[in-house]
Amino acid sequence: MEKKKTKQIGGDHYDLPIPPIDFILANDLGFVEGNIIKYVTRYKRKNGMQDLLKAKHYLDILINQL
Repeated sequence: MEKKKTKQIGGDHYDLPIPPIDFILANDLGFVEGNIIKYVTRYKRKNGMQDLLKAKHYLDILINQL
């Protein structure tokens, strides 16, 4: 198993097989795309609907940029 590249500071909502930051960096995603990944990944473990609404907000920003 590959060692995680980053460490979690506070909370366990990103304690996943592939932490969102590792996925974001490995795929060279920008700020907006990264936030979408971050909020969708953690919504079940942290803020539920609020995180999904945050992800939707960033998805709307991304759509509007196109």
